[in-house]
Amino acid sequence: MEKDYRTASGKFWQTVRRLRREEPEVEDSEVDSFITQAEVTEVVQQLLGGKAPGVDEIHPEYLKSLDVVGLSWLTRLCNIAWRSGTVPLDWATGVVVPPFKKRDRRVCFNYRGITLLNLPGKVYSRVLERRVRPLVEPRIQEEQCSFRPGHGTLDQLYTLHRVLEGSWEFAQPVHMCFVDLEKAFDHVPRGILWEVLWEYRVRGPLLRAVRSLYNQSRSLVRIASYDVVLLAPSSLDLQHALGRFAAECEAAGMRVSTSKSEAMVLNRKKVACTLQVGGEVRPQVEEFKYLGVLFTSEGRMDREIDRRIGAAAAVMRSVYRSVVVKKELSQKAKLLIYQSIYVPTLTYGHELWVMTERIRSRIQAAEMSFLCRVAGRSLRDRVRSSVPLGGAQSRATAPPHRKGTVEVARASVSDASGRLPGLMFWACPTGKRPRGRPRTRWRDYVSRLVWGRLGVPPEELEEVSGERERPGSLSGDQ
Repeated sequence: MEKDYRTASGKFWQTVRRLRREEPEVEDSEVDSFITQAEVTEVVQQLLGGKAPGVDEIHPEYLKSLDVVGLSWLTRLCNIAWRSGTVPLDWATGVVVPPFKKRDRRVCFNYRGITLLNLPGKVYSRVLERRVRPLVEPRIQEEQCSFRPGHGTLDQLYTLHRVLEGSWEFAQPVHMCFVDLEKAFDHVPRGILWEVLWEYRVRGPLLRAVRSLYNQSRSLVRIASYDVVLLAPSSLDLQHALGRFAAECEAAGMRVSTSKSEAMVLNRKKVACTLQVGGEVRPQVEEFKYLGVLFTSEGRMDREIDRRIGAAAAVMRSVYRSVVVKKELSQKAKLLIYQSIYVPTLTYGHELWVMTERIRSRIQAAEMSFLCRVAGRSLRDRVRSSVPLGGAQSRATAPPHRKGTVEVARASVSDASGRLPGLMFWACPTGKRPRGRPRTRWRDYVSRLVWGRLGVPPEELEEVSGERERPGSLSGDQ
């Protein structure tokens, strides 16, 4: 390993010296074809501090403290890699750290590997990514939400939630298959990746530069995630869609996991859904956790809210002795932990909730359970939760449940680019509602919330959706 490293490093610096002797100075007309110092500076400024270094032990703070001279040298190094089409070996070497995820520690699959990359190489790759994105972005399908600006998992969660909500209201069945793709990333045929980039018009020196980052890649990354859910009105249509999806995955060198893909049906009556993946019949479940949110065959969020409260209680138990009741720790530090760990665990996916009085009371009780212990108050004090907690309550900011919900609604209403959240917000399901009182729809809840808090009638919601500020408050008491 050390011998290979020295050989590759020697070849790289030989190329550097040759290019310095042979290559002329870049003329003004050629600047656009090379990496500029402005590109490198912008990427360096956006590096996050406090991150683990790669194999070269260069921390982000080292690069962020570079002056103009240091940035010019980093730019020259990136341009040498750009012109030569090769990168140093340590730029393509990743340090894989396998943090434990969940379940049995003796099973290797329960560890999620993360790769620590070389920081100068990461700067170079981000410069390339900024050049590739304008070419690729217009050709990516709307269903792809990962690693795209303005997109996120919340878009997929919101879209699925709206589909289930509207289908349940009009008694329309929805057959779902949560698909797990399990394949070593480095075993995917690289030729297919370069062909896809070529089809997306990433060619010439840019394609060569991207390939150079993978030519001597030394780390293995295994991906396994439930990022795909197939929807169909019947089990036959779902089986057909699953077959086509599996065939496309096979053609790209990936494979649908036969052990972790499961089916679920949203219907007011019990309906069987028999799906086959690779000749094996997949089980039908009554609930499934998709992107961290639990969806059920009844389309309710009650079970998910129970999970959130239980997960928050588990967080408090894990830090109870070391944080909550530790006298040596200041109250300010405890509240920082509360805001950074406890609140996100409790409120993950809250943008999808219809906040009834019962749910509001339960969430508030979970919050006060942590804050009361930080303030040193217990049930023995016989003090109501409505009584202020002093410093603990004044420093702790209330979780923005309603504000987050309205932000999602604002983005959906004002989106006129044909994105899925906007289409789903204005979609009108068809059919006949069954007898009985219907559930409170998310859209109706948002309309009442905006009207009550901001004084905006439902018919004017689209009109004011582009405004960033309105009189009134959305956070307030929940």
